Amino acid sequence: MTLVLLTEQLLNGIQFGVMLFLMAAGLTLVFGVMGLINLAHGSLYMIGAFLCATVALATGSFWLGLVASLAGAAAAGAVVEIAVIRRLYDRDHLDQVLATFALILIFSEGTRWVFGSFPLFLDIPPVLQGAVTLPGGAEYPLYRLTIIAIGLLIAFGLYLLISRTRLGMRIRAGESDREMIGALGVDIRTLYTVVFALGAALAGLAGALVGAIQSVQVGMGEPVLILAFVVIVIGGIGSVKGALIGAILVGVVDTLGRILLPQFFALFMEASQATSVGSALASMAIYILMAIILAVKPQGLFSAGA
Repeated sequence: MTLVLLTEQLLNGIQFGVMLFLMAAGLTLVFGVMGLINLAHGSLYMIGAFLCATVALATGSFWLGLVASLAGAAAAGAVVEIAVIRRLYDRDHLDQVLATFALILIFSEGTRWVFGSFPLFLDIPPVLQGAVTLPGGAEYPLYRLTIIAIGLLIAFGLYLLISRTRLGMRIRAGESDREMIGALGVDIRTLYTVVFALGAALAGLAGALVGAIQSVQVGMGEPVLILAFVVIVIGGIGSVKGALIGAILVGVVDTLGRILLPQFFALFMEASQATSVGSALASMAIYILMAIILAVKPQGLFSAGA
């Protein structure tokens, strides 16, 4: 493997990790603050992708689609929290899993009813088309670099929100003792709705951004949701910093594993056998990584609130 190809695959892994971070950040906030397991988080990712594609196709503007995905996913999240989720806070995790799994089915069939069963395709905006020449001569798509930059900016913005604002102080307090901050006059219901809508908006943004790379279709959120759960387990439940580090680890390990493992086994196996064994191990690599990290740090890389 050449240095140029390795650089490209490393950036692909970081870009994939940033997408996972946008999903996992909302998921870990909702679980850390509310103690809620939300399996419907992937459906909000799908809603963001469909809204962006639909508005962009109707108006010809990707940016309007991006705004629509943020606003629409946040609104959908707020409605779901008020109508369904807030009835689950005092129930056990099994009830939460069953209820949010039902939401997945409702969202999937509702999306199929509104948009149809055929996938939608979203074009990359003209200003972000083309490639950038990196040091060493590697060329990398400008759109994917933009996704990395957006993800890192949002990570920094979330850090400022959680650590430097009054809302962040209330979120951190909610993680520690929700009864106490309720007794101090904080409107817990409104705080929970805001946190849930924020997580939904991040998921919708991830769906919108990835919609220009792959097709937008019903059920696209479920495979990503599984990886997002792996990220928050590795990073530490309730930790935004852990979600960022865990997401980049998962993205890089998954991407490089799929490239390097078949080449490694090809050193002492036949090509077809090396591809088969390498691909099988690559698909397990992130779960092996999770097992190793949990064996060393059972609570994940970072504690809640970090």
